[in-house]
Amino acid sequence: MSTAMSNPSHLSYTAEHEWIETRDEVARVGVTAFATEALGDIVFVELPEVGSEITGGESCGELESTKSVSDLFAPADGEVLAINSAVVDDPALINSDPFGAGWLFEMRISNAPDLLDAAAYDALIEE
Repeated sequence: MSTAMSNPSHLSYTAEHEWIETRDEVARVGVTAFATEALGDIVFVELPEVGSEITGGESCGELESTKSVSDLFAPADGEVLAINSAVVDDPALINSDPFGAGWLFEMRISNAPDLLDAAAYDALIEE
């Protein structure tokens, strides 16, 4: 499967197809275009609650598409600071703009696992 849009090089990635953009101490999290293509049209999203502590690699929400329900995995340990209510109201934003308006939540990272850069993530999804 080829990705319709390239993975931005300024982001970090997880093997579970989440992206992280770190700005100062706040990290914005979303899912990659590859993930949205695999899922199909996303119709419902369940995000972690603001103030909740999440653990890297563990499920912290769900994405439901016309094909299936998929866990949303926390990309790192930390506290959820904000959620993108626009994607809760209109989950299709995740499909149409996964690296922009379709972001999912922001968190303060307390412990980050080893993340992939864009080249390593590209290699992973081409396997």
